Amino acid sequence: MVTTLGKKAKDTFAVLSLLGLLAVGTSISSVKADNLPDQSAIQTAVSPSEHSVLARRFEEAAKEMQVKADKQKILLEHYENKSYLYGKRAQDLQSHTSALIRMYEKGARLYMKEAIAHCQMSQSVNLPGKHRSDAHCTLP
Repeated sequence: MVTTLGKKAKDTFAVLSLLGLLAVGTSISSVKADNLPDQSAIQTAVSPSEHSVLARRFEEAAKEMQVKADKQKILLEHYENKSYLYGKRAQDLQSHTSALIRMYEKGARLYMKEAIAHCQMSQSVNLPGKHRSDAHCTLP
């Protein structure tokens, strides 16, 4: 009876652990800044002002991702300094947090590249009656 109960407890724990990992995996894969434009808005942007707006949105998204990365860096430092509080899970928490940092920083770099590209497009689009000075893009 004891071995059966122990086996059931182990099976239950294994199932709950897998469900927890699945939940964490879906939350990681769905990380996206909320204020990003949809794909159709990006593809149909033609005027300098539209590209400037897209550049600002991508810049804001990059900043949001960098803020998230910075928060995870603080958490990682805590996990490294206080690993004794987390026992066997300490190394898992550290590696998971490091992966989140890499993901957020990669996202920030990609969003900033998009912002710079749209900023350049806003400055190079020449429509009749429009001049380069009409585009108000402040990115490098």
